[in-house]
Amino acid sequence: MPSYLEKKTMRYCLFALIGVTVVLLAIMALYNWILSLVALLLFGIPFYLLFKFDYEQRKETEEYISTLSYRVKKVGEEALMEMPIGIMLINDEYYIDWTNPYMASCFGEDTLVGRSLYDVADALIPIIKKEIESETITLTDRKFRVVHKPDERLLYFFDVTEQTQIEKLYEDERTVIAIIFLDNYDDLTQGMDDQTRSSLNNLVTSILNKWAMENGVFFKRVSSERFIAVFNESILDQFEKSKFTILDFVRETTAKQNVPLTLSIGVGAGVSDLPELGVLAQSSLDLALGRGGDQVAIKQPNGKVKFFGGKTNPVEKRTRVRARVISHALKELVSESDKVIVMGHKRPDMDAIGAAIGIQKVAEMNHRDGYIVVNKDEFDQSVNRLMGEIEKKEELYAKFITPDQALEMATDDTLLVVVDTHKPSMVIEERLLAKIEDVVVIDHHRRGEDFIKNPLLVYMEPYASSTAELVTELLEYQPKNRKIDMLEATALLAGIIVDTKSFTLRTGARTFDAASYLRGQGADTVLVQRFLKEDVDTYIKRAKIIETVEFYRNGLAIAKGAEDDIYDQVLIAQAADTLLAMDGVTASFVISYRADEMIGVSARSLGDINVQVIMEALEGGGHLTNAATQLDDVSINDVEGKLKEAIDEYLEGRKEE
Repeated sequence: MPSYLEKKTMRYCLFALIGVTVVLLAIMALYNWILSLVALLLFGIPFYLLFKFDYEQRKETEEYISTLSYRVKKVGEEALMEMPIGIMLINDEYYIDWTNPYMASCFGEDTLVGRSLYDVADALIPIIKKEIESETITLTDRKFRVVHKPDERLLYFFDVTEQTQIEKLYEDERTVIAIIFLDNYDDLTQGMDDQTRSSLNNLVTSILNKWAMENGVFFKRVSSERFIAVFNESILDQFEKSKFTILDFVRETTAKQNVPLTLSIGVGAGVSDLPELGVLAQSSLDLALGRGGDQVAIKQPNGKVKFFGGKTNPVEKRTRVRARVISHALKELVSESDKVIVMGHKRPDMDAIGAAIGIQKVAEMNHRDGYIVVNKDEFDQSVNRLMGEIEKKEELYAKFITPDQALEMATDDTLLVVVDTHKPSMVIEERLLAKIEDVVVIDHHRRGEDFIKNPLLVYMEPYASSTAELVTELLEYQPKNRKIDMLEATALLAGIIVDTKSFTLRTGARTFDAASYLRGQGADTVLVQRFLKEDVDTYIKRAKIIETVEFYRNGLAIAKGAEDDIYDQVLIAQAADTLLAMDGVTASFVISYRADEMIGVSARSLGDINVQVIMEALEGGGHLTNAATQLDDVSINDVEGKLKEAIDEYLEGRKEE
């Protein structure tokens, strides 16, 4: 049977032939009408037959199209009414105008017409209001992918329950690799005899083996202080829900034996590639150890990190051997560079400036020019007083440069040293990180997710009181061809005093060793006190913000500045310190607008409350007892609400543990 296209072509050819014949007959009639009449009769019969054939073909085509249209319409009606796809029409008041039978059967009812979505499926309301094109929701214990057509006020429902279950099963069965590390094993076992060490090993191994057996974990010890654990994501989910109680159990059990061991666990999850999982696990462990240990870090391929534990104040674990090794490595890097540029964080405090001066001195000791990047508009009163003294020493003052000057003088052989921060977003000039390839990071804060990429050398010790303390130790192992002068030693000592609140917080034996060394180099404690003096206006302003204090949940003090008041970040921190000294306060939080139009939050605690975890929930960080964050595009009341939510979540998590 000819196709529709072939039939159409035949019709065109027929009409063309008729047209040509008529023209020829008309011409013939001009010369011989009798012959023309005979020709007309001879051609008339075939033309009649052709017209009859064309008529029959058109009638057959019309019948075929009519039949096909009916079949398509019938199939459409059956699909609309019987296919397992839900269809719903709604009106502007969120009432159901019509549904197909399948949609009604999903709710176990004969009809849904006239019912309100608020009664039937209120989960659909946000989709409609926000004009979301597609979203998966749960209705009547099944998962549906809802496709929304706002113009037609139409909703399609595709049942994806089985697909969701398969996806969940796949995710639950994905492999997870964890590296478990005994934080202070070497320190604790250094002076033990073989029998005691063996007893401790048996205790820890039995605890971890029992934990692995109970939870379906493959567990293997690979060295005296390192273990490997392999499990799946469903087991990881159970561990997360229990907040990794194994951390507390190991710490408490070993403490009863007078050998308080702590664990750090690095977890790699979220991918199927085993080598990548191993890299994620090691990276997570480095992050957990960099934050002080006694915690779990779970790193996902997208860069997001979850933390559990970290409730205890880190025990001082660094040794002079490590300080000497780092100092010699820094010496080599400085010697191989053409110059050294030192940069701290935005709005530098005494610790950042003191540490920067110390590193500049390291450059001098190794016969290299050292420069300190500062933005003089960001100095607080104490740093301004220090800079006033530095201006009297022209040689040292000339080493302070602006970010633009640093960018101009930086070369491929320049070494950049970042002090008192490890976050790219916090440094004075981010463009220097992009321009200078060789970077060293020296910091005493707990490591966060945001970290400078690919540094040559990292010296991060969360157990140290300050970055100035770390730099002081590094100076002790540098060449002695240049003596540290009085002002340089005083600046470093001022950094230590500020960060320890005059040796009352986060102070270890090494802190006093560093202070003793600086005092021996001529550091002037009277000059330090002069730097740290405050004027009456500052005192009154701080008292004004403290006056707003309110207590929230078991001795947590929250103070906040007015919406139209601007406070310096240092003053906000001082207000938090002052509140912490009050009777009945276990942790203090101060919220206020800063000069850069951001809202600053300073948090302090005596150690019972981990303010670092709370501040991390607000995109900040710091130490267990000293942390902060900065937020923009929000109001003070909004920040207070978020802070209380973070406190509630933290306290509820502690109850679960």
